[in-house]
Amino acid sequence: MDFKPLITLLAIVNPLAIVPFFIHYTQGFSPAQRQRTVLISAFTAFAVIATCALIGLQILAFFNISLASFQVGGGMLLLTSALSMLNARPAEAKVNDQDLSDTSARTSIAVVPLAIPLLTGPASMSTVVIYADQAKTFFQHAALVGYGVVIALATAICFTLAEPIARFLGQTGINVMTRLMGLILAALAVEVMANGLVKLFPALLG
Repeated sequence: MDFKPLITLLAIVNPLAIVPFFIHYTQGFSPAQRQRTVLISAFTAFAVIATCALIGLQILAFFNISLASFQVGGGMLLLTSALSMLNARPAEAKVNDQDLSDTSARTSIAVVPLAIPLLTGPASMSTVVIYADQAKTFFQHAALVGYGVVIALATAICFTLAEPIARFLGQTGINVMTRLMGLILAALAVEVMANGLVKLFPALLG
């Protein structure tokens, strides 16, 4: 079984890097409210990955976008995410202070911004679609959906243990972990772009 999609997704989603944001957003929450936020965030991340794995290619076909073009664009998104992570920032876009102070936004923070886009944003979505095209059998597609379950479990564990993890790793430890994942992601991004460019420009093969 090819675990490259799982490694790539773990590098992009990187729930450890989102732990400080989870703690910040859930300040003042009761244990029950915090647990509900954990479950909704994890399930939403799984739903996004599963949807991209099952119908992502059909969406591309609807908009008449070639997979090769999507690979190059997706690879660029991955590389941008990797560069952001190498600066010790989570891969996806962040919200501003105005979003934090909005009471109505705080009631749905489990979905936005924690699940989308902090956990699963454009980079992770494009990655799943690219690997879905490479999946040729039912079991390979099922594995992609299964990787979504793994991501959801990793998210749930990291968020549930958010405060102990933050105390143990500290900001420095989280930054080191984020940079390591960013380095891995940068290499995978180059590989994805290279595959797309070769399809668009076969002459590159010589």
